[in-house]
Amino acid sequence: MAHAVLQEKYEQRAITALKEQFGITNAHRVPKLSKVIVNVCMKEAVQDSKLLDVAVREVASITGQRPVMTRARKSISNFKLRAGMPIGCRVTLRRRSMYDFLLKLMSITLPRVRDFKGVSPRGFDGKGNYTLGLSEHGIFPEVNLDRVQVNYGMNITVVTTARNDAEGRSLLELLGMPFRKA
Repeated sequence: MAHAVLQEKYEQRAITALKEQFGITNAHRVPKLSKVIVNVCMKEAVQDSKLLDVAVREVASITGQRPVMTRARKSISNFKLRAGMPIGCRVTLRRRSMYDFLLKLMSITLPRVRDFKGVSPRGFDGKGNYTLGLSEHGIFPEVNLDRVQVNYGMNITVVTTARNDAEGRSLLELLGMPFRKA
């Protein structure tokens, strides 16, 4: 029932606050979360494809959903990369699993980062979507650090229905995203 906490926060606090802040009268125009995409790309997978299998298992345990393998689009000889080689994995979370993952990210995972002062407010794309880059996957509680062979980072993109960055940032702040103070 963890997802219910974040969903209730949105329905009871965020909707009314966003309506007041941006002067929205139509209930369907209020910004909301659409999906969360977790993307992992490993340069080490070019030499050893078994590392990618481990990463797929770890991302599945972190997100609660089985990831899809991503493959290289182009061949790059300097990196010994051929088109079609598996180089990463990606998960798209929606509805309940999206709320569960975001709640875990904001309340458990990010505070575990050493010297954490907040996430960068500069990760917006101009359309209200926010991308956060993590340099280490070991900060998630599901990862057993004794078994980690290779540390890899991940990109987490929060896709919203906001029309601009101000609406998207307000939505995420109301849900509890810890933005860094400027």
